[in-house]
Amino acid sequence: MKRNKHRSKDDGKGQDEPAILETDGIRIPDPDTISLASVTAVTTNVSNKRSKPDIKIEPSAGRPVDFQVSVTVIEAKQLVGLNMDPVVCVEISEDKKYTSMKESTNCPYYNEYFVFDFHVPPDVMFDKILKVSVIHSKNLLRSGTLVGSFKIDIGTVYSQPEHQFFHKWAILCDPDDITAGCKGYVKCDIAVVAKGDTIKTPHKANETEEDDIEGNLLLPEHVPAERQWARFYVKIYRAEGLPKMNTSIMANVKKAFIGENKDLVDPYVQVLFAGQKGKTSIQKSSYEPIWNEQVVFTEQFPPLCRRMKLQIRDSDKVNDVAIGTHFIDLQKIANDGDKGFLPTLGPAWVNMYGSTRSYTLMDEYQDLNEGLGEGVSFRARLLISLAMEILDTSSPDIMSSTDVQVEGIPNISDNATGKIEEFFLFGCFLEATMIDRKIGDKPINFEVTIGNYGSELDTPTKPKTKKKKGGDGDEESELIHGSSDEEEDVDGEMTSVSTTPPMKPVITDRNYFHLPYFERKPCISIKSWWQDQRRRLYNANIMDNIADKLEEGLNDVQEIIQTEKAYPERRLRGVLEELSNGCSTFVTLANNDQNPTGRTKLDRERLKSCMHELENMGQQAKMMRSQVKKSNVRDKIKLAHNFLQKLRFLSDEPQHSIPDIYIWMMSNNKRIAYARVPSKDILFSSVEEETGKDCGKVQTIFFKLPGKKSFGPAGWTVQAKTELYLWLGLNRQRKDYLSGLPNGFEENKLVKGPGIHSSPPISLIYTMKQIFQLRVHIYQARSLFAADSTGLSDPFARIFFSTQSQVTEILNETLCPTWDQLLVFDNVELYGEAGELRDDPPIIVIEIYDQDTVGKADFMGRTFAKPLTKMSDEHYGPPRFPPQLEYYQIYRGNCTAGEMLAAFELLQIGPGGKADLPPIDGPTDIDRGPILPVPIGIRPVLSKYRIEVLFWGLRDLKRVNLAQVDRPRVDIECAGKGVQSALIQNYKKNPNFGTLVKWFEVDLPENELLHPPLNIRVVDCRAFGRYTLVGSHAVTSLRKFIYRPADKSVNDWSAIEEVVIHTEPEPAVKKMETVVKLDSASDAVIKVDMSDDEKGGKGKKKRKKGEEVEEEELDESMLDWWSKYFTSIETLKEIIKSQEAEAEEKEEFDSGEGVQGSHQGTRKKRCSEQEKRGKGNKNKGVPGEGVPEKKKHKMDELKVYNREIECEFDSFEDWLHTFNLYRGKCADDADVEQNAADDDRLIGKFKGSLCIYKVPVSDDVSREMGFDSNMGMFQNIPHNDPINVLVRVYIIRATDLHPADINGKADPYIAIKLGKSDIKDKENYISKQLNPLFGKSFDIEATLPMDSTLTVSIYDWDLVGTDDLIGETKIDLENRYYSKHRATCGISSRYAIHGYNVWRDPMKPTQILGKLCKDYKMDAPQYGPGGRVKVANRVYTGPTEIEDENGLKKQTDEHLALAVLNHWKDIPRIGCTLVPEHVETRPLLNPDKPGIEQGRIEMWVDMFPKDMPAPGPALDISPRKPKKFELRVIVWNTDEVVLEDDDIFTGEKSSDIFVRGWLKGQQEDKQDTDVHYHSLTGEGNFNWRFIYPFDYLQAEEKIVISKKESMFSWDETEYKIPARLNIQVWDADHFSADDFLGAIELDLNRFPRGAKTAKQCSIDMVLNEQDMPMVNLFKQKRIKGWWPFVARDENDEMEITGKVEAELQLLTGEEAEKSPVGEGRNEPEPLEKPNRPDTTFLWFISPLKAIRYLICNNYKWLIIKIVVVLLILAMLGLFLYSMPGYMVKKLLGA
Repeated sequence: MKRNKHRSKDDGKGQDEPAILETDGIRIPDPDTISLASVTAVTTNVSNKRSKPDIKIEPSAGRPVDFQVSVTVIEAKQLVGLNMDPVVCVEISEDKKYTSMKESTNCPYYNEYFVFDFHVPPDVMFDKILKVSVIHSKNLLRSGTLVGSFKIDIGTVYSQPEHQFFHKWAILCDPDDITAGCKGYVKCDIAVVAKGDTIKTPHKANETEEDDIEGNLLLPEHVPAERQWARFYVKIYRAEGLPKMNTSIMANVKKAFIGENKDLVDPYVQVLFAGQKGKTSIQKSSYEPIWNEQVVFTEQFPPLCRRMKLQIRDSDKVNDVAIGTHFIDLQKIANDGDKGFLPTLGPAWVNMYGSTRSYTLMDEYQDLNEGLGEGVSFRARLLISLAMEILDTSSPDIMSSTDVQVEGIPNISDNATGKIEEFFLFGCFLEATMIDRKIGDKPINFEVTIGNYGSELDTPTKPKTKKKKGGDGDEESELIHGSSDEEEDVDGEMTSVSTTPPMKPVITDRNYFHLPYFERKPCISIKSWWQDQRRRLYNANIMDNIADKLEEGLNDVQEIIQTEKAYPERRLRGVLEELSNGCSTFVTLANNDQNPTGRTKLDRERLKSCMHELENMGQQAKMMRSQVKKSNVRDKIKLAHNFLQKLRFLSDEPQHSIPDIYIWMMSNNKRIAYARVPSKDILFSSVEEETGKDCGKVQTIFFKLPGKKSFGPAGWTVQAKTELYLWLGLNRQRKDYLSGLPNGFEENKLVKGPGIHSSPPISLIYTMKQIFQLRVHIYQARSLFAADSTGLSDPFARIFFSTQSQVTEILNETLCPTWDQLLVFDNVELYGEAGELRDDPPIIVIEIYDQDTVGKADFMGRTFAKPLTKMSDEHYGPPRFPPQLEYYQIYRGNCTAGEMLAAFELLQIGPGGKADLPPIDGPTDIDRGPILPVPIGIRPVLSKYRIEVLFWGLRDLKRVNLAQVDRPRVDIECAGKGVQSALIQNYKKNPNFGTLVKWFEVDLPENELLHPPLNIRVVDCRAFGRYTLVGSHAVTSLRKFIYRPADKSVNDWSAIEEVVIHTEPEPAVKKMETVVKLDSASDAVIKVDMSDDEKGGKGKKKRKKGEEVEEEELDESMLDWWSKYFTSIETLKEIIKSQEAEAEEKEEFDSGEGVQGSHQGTRKKRCSEQEKRGKGNKNKGVPGEGVPEKKKHKMDELKVYNREIECEFDSFEDWLHTFNLYRGKCADDADVEQNAADDDRLIGKFKGSLCIYKVPVSDDVSREMGFDSNMGMFQNIPHNDPINVLVRVYIIRATDLHPADINGKADPYIAIKLGKSDIKDKENYISKQLNPLFGKSFDIEATLPMDSTLTVSIYDWDLVGTDDLIGETKIDLENRYYSKHRATCGISSRYAIHGYNVWRDPMKPTQILGKLCKDYKMDAPQYGPGGRVKVANRVYTGPTEIEDENGLKKQTDEHLALAVLNHWKDIPRIGCTLVPEHVETRPLLNPDKPGIEQGRIEMWVDMFPKDMPAPGPALDISPRKPKKFELRVIVWNTDEVVLEDDDIFTGEKSSDIFVRGWLKGQQEDKQDTDVHYHSLTGEGNFNWRFIYPFDYLQAEEKIVISKKESMFSWDETEYKIPARLNIQVWDADHFSADDFLGAIELDLNRFPRGAKTAKQCSIDMVLNEQDMPMVNLFKQKRIKGWWPFVARDENDEMEITGKVEAELQLLTGEEAEKSPVGEGRNEPEPLEKPNRPDTTFLWFISPLKAIRYLICNNYKWLIIKIVVVLLILAMLGLFLYSMPGYMVKKLLGA
């Protein structure tokens, strides 16, 4: 019943329990909004006989939820590789999305946005891996090469604050080469949104602050920036107790023919971790497979993936199926503290749970074996261990790839996991009721199993001593006869009894049956053998015990605060005291483990860290206890909740020992429903603190349906409710196993004979019973579930106690029934001793149903309660009796479904019979026949109240049953009385009511917390007197409408002295403004100081950033609305930063108050869930109301709200409230609060208000002057006749739109709808843009109240087909118009009559102030000499001159009046903040994807009544047109360029140098110099000019390019990219690709000044930019110098590869036109030819020249020598050739 954040009924977190991230749970109702009597009801005065039930029945795991993952890839830097064409790929599971390709750059800029949508269970979602990888040169034909990748699981992102990483750098590394180190960085935003989460985007403006990569890495807190590579060794030894599987039909055929019956399961283990998968070998046909293998993963440590998944699978030719799954949560098996340890586990057994063990061909619960949802039966256990080592990547023999390896390992010794002990489990069923009627006609029995013991199918036998000690093996066994310390030696033959005898149920009422146990209670007992690892469970129990007490205590404190009782701080001190004592007991107890066998490293390390944590926690709790004060109770509760989470985390033991106990309800041998009891909860220990919380206690267990059957309505009906007693312990400790049962029974044994004293009973026969009368006082319920299509229900309550049930009467058509009924249960028989029952009676179950005329009643919710018990000998009187009415929280499944106000008492009928019971004295004036009203003394004390209702109008009524609503009326009802509004004659023409105020009187309880809800219903009066219900709304809390008279002393301010306020800035002061919050009676002078940055600081900042040139800064004509907007965004960012810093400080400082006592704290915090991002309540209007003229360059600012302005001003419901009207059934899977926000059910709105006060009212109210008695308390309210207004909507931009096209982009345009006007700005769509800048304003004429809702939508333009809606936002203009915050036109901080800050309102400040004073019946403002104005008792001072366009000064009071308006909230009694000039950021929602933001839109709305003077023209906010610039780069020379080529002949190093350059993003416009051939020294001479024209937005510091994305694109897309110049140096090759040598990128806004000479030019200019003098080319216009070229060497180190002498010159478009120049060395203004050495030419163009050079220079002497040798050789040859012939001639003498 407890509504707490933690586990629902599974503290044991079995291994298939999903890892629901306990960050902020997925939507848990805010503890402050729920009444907690329900909690105390079950938790107070509990003796130790019974334990507390849990009300949430439906398993939350396994149900699919909507998720959206959005990833923005902004840019990449320092990518490793030469001249790359990088593409970024974002991949989640199978889904891949790619960015566009950027050519030849190592630091591409993308700014592309991707969205992935999923509909899966949370634990599946959080295990998905998000992978960001950079791929080099991917195209249609080739997949490209991977540069590096980064992995993180979605769960880690979701657990970040705000569920997102914003502008963080992901480190890329190469999975195939772990020695390589970092491969670059990708800057991205990642956000994960579940349905109902709100995303808070930090404001995106110009990202000029140079990115500090190391400081903004994409890593969760506490993860070091340098992650090392590590090996994870998962050792898998063996498994046991696998279920019988026969997955192939062939096996059956085989068996039929051959009669062969081998084990038909071929198991293997699959391990998944960080997106990689490893498998062991397959053990053929084995139920007890032994693998002895290890799977080795190589991953960075700490890994960004939380869970490792182990699955035993059955191999099969067709498809493998999972037998069981276990998750290892790495956070639980490691500790990153200073005394921490690396992940380690086991060797230990892990238990796997899943579907039922009976084998069927199609297993309907197969999902459970995959680890989805809570397992319904034991499947197997697996012996594993996990170890990890950090790799030394520098050692040479290391394997560099990260592929998964599988290796064999040696066997493990038998006793490594602990000594096997005999355990004994005893259970007794005391009661089985609420059995679902569908199964009520067959005999029913219960089966209890622990592991496979107790199961009929495969009961293991006792393990032999000689064989392996493995628990539930299937071997035959001899008996072990116990060791000496076993007392019961004789029980050798004790048989296990695991099922109760079948029994036919008896009818309780129309829905439920019960089993007639009466005095004979069946028992079960099971013996089982497990490794003795009780110490683990004991430690977990001690911690759980501390946590339970802490939680209970905190709930009590919350309850005290809730019900506004006194001294919550005292109770909190007690709770902290208890916590510190608990911690110290843990430290003493946890260390005494007598049994060291089987203790693993994790056991020792966990013990150390738990003791360390708890010791600290104890000390902190002690310290906190001394700091608790009334003022800081809430903060301290928050801190105590952190302790609670920490304790729950620590108590979850990752190494299992004894499996959980399953109890199945069988009907006719068919399994129907189950319950699961964690073994640690019922484990016995001789030390009380170590005992499980349910051990030896009677617990109420609700049975639920298995698997998916339990989702939704089917799972909400209780299958059965049992009162069950369980005890688990060592067999030898068993002497007291019955001691916790209610006394007064005899044991009934199975065997008679010698062993009788020791064998457990098969049933207990109770001889002692008590007779009671139960009185149930049900008063009322509120916020119930809408079960009918009308949006209402016909509720009745059904109360179950023991075997009886009764129902209340049915109340038709209400969600807030007041039953006011007493139900009496007579002759309730309870077994056990009277004293025990007094302290701990059984629980009462209350179910609420909706009566339908046909079919059975619908279930609407359930709650539990404990009655207050009175024994026959006690007096019925204070303090315990009569019982108090309390609110009980009603649940429907896991969702809250309203609250019920009731009281319960259980009165013992003594020997004197019923005559002794206290009488039932109901109120005499009510006669309701047989129905008894709640008696006096319990029913609340009533007094007379008057409820006045302001009927204003109805809005946005949709059709009802296809007919339009024409003549609606509103009925108001509260506590049986009510009033009807006047009829609206024609809803179309005027939806407002004619009579504004009506009232009725009603009796309400004195205690405001018990006030009944007030129901608002709208009916449509149709022809022939028919009425149709349109919709209804229940106001559950009337507190905010109760009238509390104002303090008298404040009203009379004429006698009070003046308070003077100076609004002139004092230049010397340098502090943030601290505005003193004044009482109207105080006498003080208030200084409003300008904060430093608001004055000159802004200018300084600008100069640093170089937004505008200094001379220009003073020039007003340069400034436009956008200057103001961007400055304001800067301020917003600073405020958010300072607030975050402040919040951190506050946490460290840990004092509840005091830090935020400055101005920020004064306004009420609202819109709680969006609170965190801070809204900067620095009053922008304060500084510089009249800054002296010389400070002209101080920018005027507006207020940027980073969410809807309604959040800041309480939805403008200062007097006119909007009540949403609902119709239709609620959705099944949502909370009442979520349903309330469900647009499908919303049928319209009622506008009005309520005022409640006790009658008679005091006289002073009516004495006020001008009191109109018709209006009651609603004085000074405007009339509600139709009004014509001009609505001017300004739309600035949209951000993060959800992509609507396949290419991951959208073509957005604006559509505005107001009443009959429907504007679609279709022709001005913005192509392929998810962050479009619109800068437009629209004027629409409207008539309030008919056209009160303004809808602004963004559509996606499509060439063919209809345009898709991306998202829309709706604005209620009427509340804005009538609000006293004056939201019609924001008030700017300074008054100006020309320029960018011109006053927009047709009324001048003096007129507005005059009207305000008149409206509030105050004296008109008095303007005095010397710049003073007096309003009420406040005097303001300020300047009195204004300058017009021509610079002439005029006298004016406007500045003074404006100063008062900006401080209007300080005016006593009537003051409130007036809406400043602002821009609001509204989320865009799409009805098809409820609850998930589709982007945001920045806009504001002005409204001008038509009966006032017309406003001036709309402000021009059209986007700034980019300015044309031309960049001229002259490359003069290069030097020291690395030499790439080897000369063919000489082997000399040389390079053929040329230089290439382009502006980032415009690679197609790249320009090359000519080639300086054959440079031998790395020197190159070029004298070459590049010319780059570009369009530039100065405010955003971005270049704007428009180009078609591809040849198929319909139109051009606009990109905005930073202004960066890339210059590269290349080596030209003619037959192969050119070689890239080096590059430098210069950001034109901020780059290092060039060196004077080549010598001074060093690599530091790139590496240590921060130490270098920087220049901004947009200011400097021209610069010349030397810059280094850099590239990465083999070791990934940056090295210098050359230097370039260049001259950069920047001209505006006009200047460039006036002085044109030629590209290269062309005309006009040609550059002279470079003076290159003679060697620089190409050999095959002039070969002779080349040969001459070659010969002349190098080889002159060599050639001469060769020629000489050749001549000699020729002569020799000739000689030898001619010699013989010559000789012959000579000899013959021819």
